[in-house]
Amino acid sequence: MKIYFSGISGVGIGPLAEFAHDAGHEVFGSDMASGQINHELSEKGIEYHIGEQDGEYLQQIYDENDGLDWFIHTSALPVDHPELKLAEKLGIRTGKRDTLLPILIREHGLKLIAIAGTSGKTTTTNMMTWAMIQNNIPVSYLNGSTVPYGYAGKYDPKSKYLVYECDEFDRNFLAYHPYLSLITSVAYDHAEIYHTEEEYYDAFAQFVEQSFNVIGWEGDPKGHWDDADNYTSLTEIDNRFTLDGEVNRKDATLVLAGLHRLGVDQDEQIIHVLNNFPGTGRRFEELIPNLYSDYAHLPEELMALLQKAREVADRQGKKVAIVYEPLQNMRQYQIRSQYNHTFDNADRVLWVPTFCIPGREDDRPELKPAELITEMADPEKASPADLNDKLITDVKQLIADNYIVIVAAGGKTADKFFREHVAQLS
Repeated sequence: MKIYFSGISGVGIGPLAEFAHDAGHEVFGSDMASGQINHELSEKGIEYHIGEQDGEYLQQIYDENDGLDWFIHTSALPVDHPELKLAEKLGIRTGKRDTLLPILIREHGLKLIAIAGTSGKTTTTNMMTWAMIQNNIPVSYLNGSTVPYGYAGKYDPKSKYLVYECDEFDRNFLAYHPYLSLITSVAYDHAEIYHTEEEYYDAFAQFVEQSFNVIGWEGDPKGHWDDADNYTSLTEIDNRFTLDGEVNRKDATLVLAGLHRLGVDQDEQIIHVLNNFPGTGRRFEELIPNLYSDYAHLPEELMALLQKAREVADRQGKKVAIVYEPLQNMRQYQIRSQYNHTFDNADRVLWVPTFCIPGREDDRPELKPAELITEMADPEKASPADLNDKLITDVKQLIADNYIVIVAAGGKTADKFFREHVAQLS
């Protein structure tokens, strides 16, 4: 097949493009700006264009290749996007990644190992992939981040399994019928898609029903599917894991149980491998000594991140500071009351403006950092901040004052800002 991917350089669409390329399909694509996996696409020899997505490059690729079979795009692409409109005009089959991937799974005879959950999907997907690679189990995979052990997406012709980060946003995960599903955690999110908690939980219940085997945590959420015949409930974290952060030890326990279900029972080797898990992009990723970047943006994720940071800081005799960029103004109205004890493990909080998502916001006014700080149990340790030279100066001083500093940003602005200024902080 000849497939064109719009949004190809990001970690949402890019890994699928890599997978399709490895599987022998002709792959092309475009993106408005350089993303996290540009260099991977270039290394694989994939043709793509960075810049204006006005349809000119799509037309060129279409003409040069005597047509295209698919136009795959991100969920964020507006319905009036020039490339999408042109693809429809040209009669190219269009869809999001969840329209193409099930076809590729069937075509290549793969059994799907789906990693789902509100939080922890990316780390757990990478842990499962890492453990299988290190145990010499051929595996194909699609990760939602860059990884230190290879490409973000890969097809291995010797594999019978595909490990996939199966996202509930836009009901993406309901397009699949996994052989094995691991559910990391479930807490209401994505109010723009699921208008009530019950609707969100019902979607997960449907996902459980569509899966052949499911492993998750007891009572998550509120016993909605603990009694399902295909569901195995975990109750305790395996104490043989020594990874920093309770959430990482919890994710590793889930992966170990998943491997048991696949018939892999070399516990000593698996535990050793997972205790040496190299991590993944944007998940407590060290930018420079004492400065980390993380994708955490929900209260549950932030608490898990700061618990891990506290473990690391206590071991080094340091304090913990966090630069927090909330994700999506609409979401802040939903979760603001949950910020009460979210930052208990932080000694300092620098709160920058929310990263707003075009097309995914409602008409309510933007909640400012000062407003959201008042929701904290201890607002005195927090202060509003902006992504400017003063923030760089403040963070540099915190590092000098024996803090570890985490930039927690579900959006792109804060992470990009600090990556561009690491030289000033070193």
